[in-house]
Amino acid sequence: MTTLIDSTQNMGMDTAAMSKSLDSAMNALKNSMGDLDKLNEMSHGGLFGGLMAMGIGIIIVLLAIVVFMIACQWKVYSKAGKPGWACIVPIYNLIVLLEICGKPWWWFFLMLIPIVNIVIIIIVYIELAKSFGHGAGFALGLMFLGIIFWPILAFGSSKYVGPGGKAATA
Repeated sequence: MTTLIDSTQNMGMDTAAMSKSLDSAMNALKNSMGDLDKLNEMSHGGLFGGLMAMGIGIIIVLLAIVVFMIACQWKVYSKAGKPGWACIVPIYNLIVLLEICGKPWWWFFLMLIPIVNIVIIIIVYIELAKSFGHGAGFALGLMFLGIIFWPILAFGSSKYVGPGGKAATA
């Protein structure tokens, strides 16, 4: 450092002027670094904003799917002569579904038992498909491709023929 000061004194610059010059260079460097920090913050803000918009878009699409599936289930319940609003009431919707399929209400408790519940739901969906005049293949569609098969059941030409496919008695 002393050699730098000595060389600047030889060029006609005193120490105070050199110190002032170094301070202004350091301030300019700090200002430019601050601008880079602001730029970095803005790019992260844009990324965050984009992710938020995408997340909100996904939520809107999922809510639309849920509303559509509720409408489908409402229509299926109505076709079976049950109140449509029953599909949105927890627990009661399963009891009404069991009634539509011709199964006893206490099967609801079987749905609470792990592993057994999978078997019960498969049986209930097969009986639901039969109740509307379809077979076990349609029941598999209800289980695995519900977004396609529930609307077919709800808005298609399927008619409720009675619990488990037996003709309803009058």
